Amino acid sequence: NMNFLPGIWWSLPLVLIWATPPVISSWWYMGAVGSSRVMCDNVPGLVSRQRQLCRRHPEAMLSIGRGVAAWTAECQHQFRRHRWDCNALERGQRLLGRVLLRSSRESAFVHAISSAGVVFAITRACSQGELKSCSCDPKKKGSAKDNKGHFDWGGCSDNIDYGIKFARAFVDAKERKGKDARALMNLHNNRAGRKAVKRFLKQECKCHGVSGSCTLRTCWLAMADFRKTGDYLWKKYNGAIQVVMNQDGTGFTVANKKFKKPTKNDLVYFESSPDYCIRDRDVGSLGTAGRVCNQTSRGMDSCEVMCCGRGYDTSRVSRMTKCECKFHWCCAVRCQDCLEVVDIHTCKAPKSAGWISRT
Repeated sequence: NMNFLPGIWWSLPLVLIWATPPVISSWWYMGAVGSSRVMCDNVPGLVSRQRQLCRRHPEAMLSIGRGVAAWTAECQHQFRRHRWDCNALERGQRLLGRVLLRSSRESAFVHAISSAGVVFAITRACSQGELKSCSCDPKKKGSAKDNKGHFDWGGCSDNIDYGIKFARAFVDAKERKGKDARALMNLHNNRAGRKAVKRFLKQECKCHGVSGSCTLRTCWLAMADFRKTGDYLWKKYNGAIQVVMNQDGTGFTVANKKFKKPTKNDLVYFESSPDYCIRDRDVGSLGTAGRVCNQTSRGMDSCEVMCCGRGYDTSRVSRMTKCECKFHWCCAVRCQDCLEVVDIHTCKAPKSAGWISRT
């Protein structure tokens, strides 16, 4: 089912394509009848290397679509309490592209999480036998040893190295055509996102023997839930390092010498973020008018911070909730439906609620 979004940023935000469902349907019809060249040649915005990969691995494009859905949901989750909430896809489709045209911390996070989403999706597709070009990790065979003793590799280890290799080839292709500061920044953050997925690869084992005595173990490597990658990259976003280009244009150094040099795991950015308080197309801001805020919070979702000092409106609403829940032996929890009256606080609009127009 390709209609998991009203439309889809098809070739990831790095290509910035907005494809409507009818176009997607036509691509997959053509792919189904074997015309992968026709399909791939009709996807706008792809660079030549991406078209080559599309023609060679048309079935991988479906997996990439799943990766888009995964990273979009994760981005929205991580920014749910912030002025910029990564909801541009739903509320102002092309605004996310404006964010990515900047070199801000938000752009750094989106490049990292989207690259991670492709790694996760391609790797998962390999393990599930959905791609002709890969399967389980071929290196995880025979016997091995860990701190619990010897074990045999078995099951299906996630082929994370293939997922990373494919994501690097496809996602980085557009950035490699440019040699400017933004391209270098994007390549760095793309790599940080790919490394983040591998960071949470974990060993899982099954015991064999009398009553599960673990005299024999069979183990395999599996990716953790994508939320772990999202939480990790969110920490990197909050600790992102501002950089400037080297004089020779081959890399970058920290903008403030008091801060440490960024590692390959850190996110980097060049320009400061806007405040996202008001609607501004040029910076990809929808503003915070109408956003729900938390009156009792002292964080980014507080009414003072979220509403940028403009104040907020309060409305009283009724909603049904589960209440008086009781555990019944064995084994059920039964609840009653209760009517709850709550106050909802929403940010006031600025005096001029329209889009900023720059002259």
